[in-house]
Amino acid sequence: MCGICGIVALPGGVSGPTVGLMSDALRHRGPDDEGLYSDGVAALGHRRLSIIDLDGGHQPLTNEDGSLWIVFNGEIYNYRELRDRLVRAHRFATRSDTEVILHLYEERREKCVEELRGMFAFAIWDARDRSLFVARDHLGQKPLFYAHQGGRFLFGSEIKALLAADPSLRNMDARALDEYLALRFISPPRTMFAKIRKLPPGCWLLYREDRLTIQRYWTPIYQPKLTGSEADLVDELEQRVVETVRYHMVSDVPIGAFLSGGLDSSLIVAMMSKLSPEPIKTFSVGVPYGDYSELPFARLVANACGTEHYEETVNPSLIDTLPKLVWHMDEPSDPLSICMYYIAAMARRHVKVVLGGDGGDELFGGYDRYWGATIASYYAWLPRPLRQHIMARFLRVLPAGFWYKSLSHQLRWLNQVSLLEGGRRYAHSLSYSYFPVELRRRLYGDAFSRALDGFDPEGIFAAYFDYDNADGLIDKMLFADSMVRLPDHSVMILDRTAMAHGLEARSPFLDHTLMEFVARIPSSLKIRGRRLRYIETRLAARHVPAAVTSRAKQGFSSALPYMLADEFRRLYEAFLSDSQLVADGYLKAGPIRDFLADHLSRRADHGNRVWLLSNAEIWYRMAIKGASVDDITDRFSAAGRAALSRS
Repeated sequence: MCGICGIVALPGGVSGPTVGLMSDALRHRGPDDEGLYSDGVAALGHRRLSIIDLDGGHQPLTNEDGSLWIVFNGEIYNYRELRDRLVRAHRFATRSDTEVILHLYEERREKCVEELRGMFAFAIWDARDRSLFVARDHLGQKPLFYAHQGGRFLFGSEIKALLAADPSLRNMDARALDEYLALRFISPPRTMFAKIRKLPPGCWLLYREDRLTIQRYWTPIYQPKLTGSEADLVDELEQRVVETVRYHMVSDVPIGAFLSGGLDSSLIVAMMSKLSPEPIKTFSVGVPYGDYSELPFARLVANACGTEHYEETVNPSLIDTLPKLVWHMDEPSDPLSICMYYIAAMARRHVKVVLGGDGGDELFGGYDRYWGATIASYYAWLPRPLRQHIMARFLRVLPAGFWYKSLSHQLRWLNQVSLLEGGRRYAHSLSYSYFPVELRRRLYGDAFSRALDGFDPEGIFAAYFDYDNADGLIDKMLFADSMVRLPDHSVMILDRTAMAHGLEARSPFLDHTLMEFVARIPSSLKIRGRRLRYIETRLAARHVPAAVTSRAKQGFSSALPYMLADEFRRLYEAFLSDSQLVADGYLKAGPIRDFLADHLSRRADHGNRVWLLSNAEIWYRMAIKGASVDDITDRFSAAGRAALSRS
């Protein structure tokens, strides 16, 4: 795991010191080593977190004749098999997976990505034809951002590296703000910065003669469906999960695992324990809020698997953490980032590499909305006038209930999404809990609304849902989530929070070969009535305690919008009461005040919405207005002191 960056400027004018500034901005991603290369046309920078070939993996790395140079972030799990083949024709100077990519590129050029199994973002400079080849892994585990303007191409693992090279890139993309408020993330190639783009997962980019070529090299296929008995498919799934976990345990440094107490991480830990001759280290965090703490379930799994277990109960603080999170994310995020930030900090005190269960929900069908959308498809058989007028009128007078999964919330969700069809229905099922279109119309300033010019933030979901590689409602939802929400929400958060602490996080469920197999499992073995992730549960029953396989999905960030009510008030007083987004015409002050008041009085559950607004405001102050982490922290603290003086 590392940080990479670079500049190509034709016909010249690249300076090594500029790339040095970019590399310095990524120091947290690679505290073990740094390297720079420059030939006057291209300059590459690298920050290294040493995991494989600790002594010989220095980058940038070149081939035998010095014509190709590579910087690489990630891990290639099948690098040993590839090396055994390539060593017959190439002279290797290291034992690293980086050099395997370089020699594979010599043989297959852009088709090299077809043979890589792992998580990666890399750039290869060809000094002979002055071209730069950039690629990102199949499911977007490793990030890659770029900017192309004025005969110059910049790239980096994080946006802050590009801003270090060119501060003029600090301009907000209004459509990205709209998308973030609607969906809680920003889909590629868009970022929050108007002139900075991110390479989509499963794609490569070629920069030559000041022209960009971007091409997708991988898309999962959900047909034809696998045949065979349920028992046989569970057996084969077990073999494949064991195989991918074994690959992900390849390391020259000690490894551990995140253990939330949920099904996905518990299954990964169980497999790791069977493959490791020594007890593995596991890490859990919990929150002191009602029944939301999952520590008892994590402890149950740890005891059953004989792990060396570490756990902490945390009281998350926006004052202490949010400014740092926004800096590390480069973009506004959601409550999951705070939880991941704390557990990554704890794990890094003991290990350098951890495995986790990210991707299991999108692989096997772990979200309530999957069965909810099925119910909506049946509910939509009712006459539309009945749903649109009579039911809608009834639901408006039904008590809301202060919880996003209350019965009234679910009924309102069901009625609203039933009025749409296909990809539009699924997209709205996601935006409903954040800022659906009716709330955005109320919130946005007139100038902002005009600037959006009819932009549809839900369109990206509808486009993937309607793609022709999957048949059936369940598969279409799983595909849309895997291509859009997964890489730019949970996977993005995992990368930034882990790398904030110099920790490498690996996700076996994001192995593309495993996904290709699971995609072809009949959807009836993933969602069965209200039973989510059915086949994964069948497999887990062989390895983890029954109390884990039988419990409902919870998510350890679910309590935060309720726990942080007092800090939401301080956020409002410190930032939203004189919002810069309001002052600059993007948002209106009244609706923001109303959302907070309704949430604090428990008249309505706006926890997620207040979080989104707070994150967007702090990001805007830092990224666009130039406030530092210390500036935000000091303002937050001042609001707290003022509140104490009034009490």
